[in-house]
Amino acid sequence: MKNVSIVLFATATAAILLLAPAQAQVTLKASHQFPGGKGDPRDEMVQIIAKEAKAANVGLEIQVYPGASLFKPNDQWNAMVNGQLDISSFPLDYASGKVRAFGATLMPGLVRSHDRAARLANSPFMKDIKAKIEKAGVIVLADAWLAGAVASKKGCVRKPEDIKGVKIRSAGPTFAAMWQAAGASIVSIPSNEVYNALQTGVAEATDTSTGSFVSFRIYEQVKCITAPGENALWFMYEPVLMSKKAFNKLNKQQQDVLLKAGKKSEEYFAKESKGLDEKMVKTFQDNKVEVVTLSTAEYQAWIDVAQKSSYAEFAKEVPDGKKLIEEALAVK
Repeated sequence: MKNVSIVLFATATAAILLLAPAQAQVTLKASHQFPGGKGDPRDEMVQIIAKEAKAANVGLEIQVYPGASLFKPNDQWNAMVNGQLDISSFPLDYASGKVRAFGATLMPGLVRSHDRAARLANSPFMKDIKAKIEKAGVIVLADAWLAGAVASKKGCVRKPEDIKGVKIRSAGPTFAAMWQAAGASIVSIPSNEVYNALQTGVAEATDTSTGSFVSFRIYEQVKCITAPGENALWFMYEPVLMSKKAFNKLNKQQQDVLLKAGKKSEEYFAKESKGLDEKMVKTFQDNKVEVVTLSTAEYQAWIDVAQKSSYAEFAKEVPDGKKLIEEALAVK
């Protein structure tokens, strides 16, 4: 009888040990608005984190939902704050309605080049932005700055007068303020709805990242695009973010795996970012769209408009808005 008890105890113990990994398995949900499986580097950033998490064998799996298939673009921030969504590749300015200071991460002329974007990483400006992200209940897994452009169905946008009377989709309030000050009217929609808006005439022009211009095939709808070149007006912070509620539920080993995966994802994107601009230029030229860049004088004309509109409004409306602008401009 004693031997039978020992056998039963051993069998039960083995069964518990076999079940333990299954019980410890955590499945996280990652959502973003960008196309999946088509080479969009923002999707690839999330896929890298998912692959690394699975390969680490720490009971962690990430299901990725691209193309706004799980949450609409503008709903992702609240979903992360509330713990309904675990991870997202997210244009931070989309949450500027909730945290107005986030508008600084899509401010005309504040970044200007990929090299300056890289130098911003450890600046007081980014430390302040990340502190505000964390205060809201979200953390950064991987940094990503994307250059952007402006394209129109009517013609090339080089000077402020070129946008007068044009219905333009603007990615965020700071650019909207500049476009409006130059005489445009604003259409507020996320980047995954731009193609249809241009096709149906709801919008006649758009600003967005160089990656989105290609991913969403905007070249099929416009006549001319103003590429970043040496004088990029448009840069946007689009990090991979994670809900603090979700992160805090993980054990230390799982958290470390995600943070390490985030660094690998960030390194991948740093190598890809300039290539996105080159790919956009080639794609638009291949599709017979005129491609131009801003001269230093043209760039300055836009900065003059932005300083009287975007910069002035931001400094006035955001408690530490002036400080954020000055911190970013101080990075040489």
